[in-house]
Amino acid sequence: MGRMIEKTIDRVLRDLAESTPDREFIVYSDRGLRWTYGEFDKRVNDLAKGLLAIGLGKGDHVGIWATNVPDWLTFFFATSRIGSVLVTVNTNYKLHELEYLIGQSDIKALAIIDGWRDSDYVKMVQELVPELNLSERGRLTSERFPYLEHVIFLGAKKHRGMYNTQELMLMGSYQEDDEVNALSKMLDCHDVINMQYTSGTTGFPKGVQLTHYNILNNGYNIGECQKFTDREILCLAPPLFHCFGIVLGVMAVLTHGAAVVPIETFDPLVVMASVQKERCTALYGVPTMFIAELNHPMFDLFDLSSLRTGIMAGSLCPMETMKQVIERMNMREITIAYGLTEASPVMTQTRTDDPLEKRVSTVGPALPGIEVRVLDPETGKECPPEVQGELCCRGYNVMKGYYKMPEATAECIDGEGWLHSGDLGIMDEDRFFRVTGRIKDMIIRGGENIYPREIEEFLRPFEEIQDVQVAGVPDGKYGEQVGAFIILKQGRTLTGEEIQDRCRGEISRHKIPRYVFFVDSYPMTGSGKIQKYKMGEMALELLKERGAV
Repeated sequence: MGRMIEKTIDRVLRDLAESTPDREFIVYSDRGLRWTYGEFDKRVNDLAKGLLAIGLGKGDHVGIWATNVPDWLTFFFATSRIGSVLVTVNTNYKLHELEYLIGQSDIKALAIIDGWRDSDYVKMVQELVPELNLSERGRLTSERFPYLEHVIFLGAKKHRGMYNTQELMLMGSYQEDDEVNALSKMLDCHDVINMQYTSGTTGFPKGVQLTHYNILNNGYNIGECQKFTDREILCLAPPLFHCFGIVLGVMAVLTHGAAVVPIETFDPLVVMASVQKERCTALYGVPTMFIAELNHPMFDLFDLSSLRTGIMAGSLCPMETMKQVIERMNMREITIAYGLTEASPVMTQTRTDDPLEKRVSTVGPALPGIEVRVLDPETGKECPPEVQGELCCRGYNVMKGYYKMPEATAECIDGEGWLHSGDLGIMDEDRFFRVTGRIKDMIIRGGENIYPREIEEFLRPFEEIQDVQVAGVPDGKYGEQVGAFIILKQGRTLTGEEIQDRCRGEISRHKIPRYVFFVDSYPMTGSGKIQKYKMGEMALELLKERGAV
């Protein structure tokens, strides 16, 4: 097993700030904001002391509800310096989801921005915590949320009852370093440091408890798979509240002493401009992000020749998109990573020097220090190569458990320590894994198991199609029918009949989409995962409009 990092996140940052204080760490290219390791460490220290001054400390839960604003990372590192647990809140959350999370996670402080898209975060928090408008900062008592003592505004604006980041940093800058240094020395790398709520594609979201050891080592190995060095400059578009942003991105960069160029909210133009301006060597995204970049009318105006590697992950990666990213974006060493939040999150990843065929058709072999197996969901026995079962892993990366949910934890992690992913997959003779679908995504039509991935891969190369997702549509006779949800390329046309005609004779009859819907977008979680179960509901609505139900 490769080298394991037995340090806290704070120790890694401090070491870099001491050894390479002038090396750039965080760059917001669109606004010329640049922090070296030394500058950022000072900023983190001031905020950490400010948080201590208002009564936060080891073991306290601190929520953060924000897009990838610059001080998101200041908060992440400041809470890790004082041993608080940073609870990341999905930027897409609406009122009832926020209410559930604040209540379930026992957060003592919540840091927020103004809002995002059509959500006014300040208004939503004021609605849930009406006492805010009547209380002095630091003296909040909420009837609904007995643990909540502070709401902090990320930015310079002043809101009634809230501290803002600048005030906390100023407060911190007047404090001595003794307390924060003593506290940071007491921390252990096996302490929980991060709590991420799973997207909750079914049931209530669960708080996944991750330790320094979980995410630092996962980040380090993810960077190793891409051959990261301290000269890497990573353009990071996925959200920081999700493992893709914070672990695959920031932890991979931190453990290699490299630089990160975060994108505040995804915009293909800002991504391409940042890559060109900063000469980024790596780029991350979910497939829909890469598709948006490749299809952007200004794509050819940008020089992306500095790119070498990166990661496509978050949902099943279309083979055609992978090939285009390699050819047109110069990412000849792009990798695919697969995992889930409960696994910190990556369990398998392709390597830069794997054969092209493996890099476009598999999610790679297991990461060092992690065992990955395909287990038969019925018997729990290991499946032989090329036989489909549930992807499971065991190792340093498995979460501490779901917060206050012992039964759900026991359902997910079995008695032998295997974490069950809920995903179906196959291992080939070379021990490379392929994800074939979710146990829940599988369409069962009249007793026939149909895997959406197979039909998506067949339809995706059609030249009129920009993206396609296949999901089950409820049906009285068969239980479920196959529905194809298609986003067409700009200016192209196609009919459902044409699609069905092209399928005939090419794929099994029962796999031909019974319904074809042309849509503009897909229902997604905040982290870019497509919610297949919502497509079935969407289909029924669309069929009602057509008068077909």
